[in-house]
Amino acid sequence: MGADRSFAYGAAAGLLGDLLLGDPRRRHPVAAFGRAAGAVEHALWHDHRGWGALHTLVCAGGAATAGALAERAVRRSPAATLALTAAATWAVVGGTSLAREARAVGRALADGDVPAARARLPHLCGRDPQALDADGIARAVVESVAENTSDAVVGALLWGAVAGVPGLLGFRAVNTLDAMVGHKSPRLRRFGWASARLDDVMGWPGARLTAALATLAGPDPRGAVRAWRADAHRHPSPNAGPVEASFAGALGLRLGGTLSYGGRIEHRPVLNGSGRPVRVTDIDRAVRLSRRVGLLALGVSAGASLILKGRGK
Repeated sequence: MGADRSFAYGAAAGLLGDLLLGDPRRRHPVAAFGRAAGAVEHALWHDHRGWGALHTLVCAGGAATAGALAERAVRRSPAATLALTAAATWAVVGGTSLAREARAVGRALADGDVPAARARLPHLCGRDPQALDADGIARAVVESVAENTSDAVVGALLWGAVAGVPGLLGFRAVNTLDAMVGHKSPRLRRFGWASARLDDVMGWPGARLTAALATLAGPDPRGAVRAWRADAHRHPSPNAGPVEASFAGALGLRLGGTLSYGGRIEHRPVLNGSGRPVRVTDIDRAVRLSRRVGLLALGVSAGASLILKGRGK
């Protein structure tokens, strides 16, 4: 096996590991990183963008550097390189956990147990569940599945193709930091600015690839393109907009609207206004589309890695 194929095979093995095993229930590497980042935040926090940038550099830079050192340590062994890539891919992707949590909420809603669905929703997103009825919860799940397909699967694979294990770990570190400090609370508005902006930059290519693959893999490609072009730019997030709009169009659903997030009421634009409201059964449709997008992303990323490594020779 050539070294230039290590990412392709390793990423496929890691994605298969995620499919078969999902995330570990205890001692998840991303959770360990989150605890370390929290400790760094506690040590560095000041209400200042510069200190926040330093926090981002230490945490995300440290994760990427650790990946580079590990990759360097095994570079002479294609088998060890493949194993490292597989382990890193399995650690950073979260497609199986995403599907499991989404379907758990869907089952609770299908059983009419709205309180149980509300209790489970925080595993997927930061919406205020008490402010949502059954239809609002179902819509939140579909939107979360769309956005996390980009964040937890496609973006990681794409950065892995470009930068190997450092790209995998660095992307997931930045995405985790954005979830921890990137939201606009008074305490973190300045400190989390660097993490939020870096997440926007690193998430940009993966979000567009996710939207394109959702268009190809969804039941209504024309609807996906139409919603993407018409509505994506209206979303407050430059990366969630294309992803959610393409999922909405592909599935024939209407997403967006009023939501409560972190104690704030937000009135987001409607995506794919010609679609119908989300129903509970649409959660499973969104999960299946997410799965197809993830598999296509693996193929695209593996091919891109082979091309990039070939040019580097």
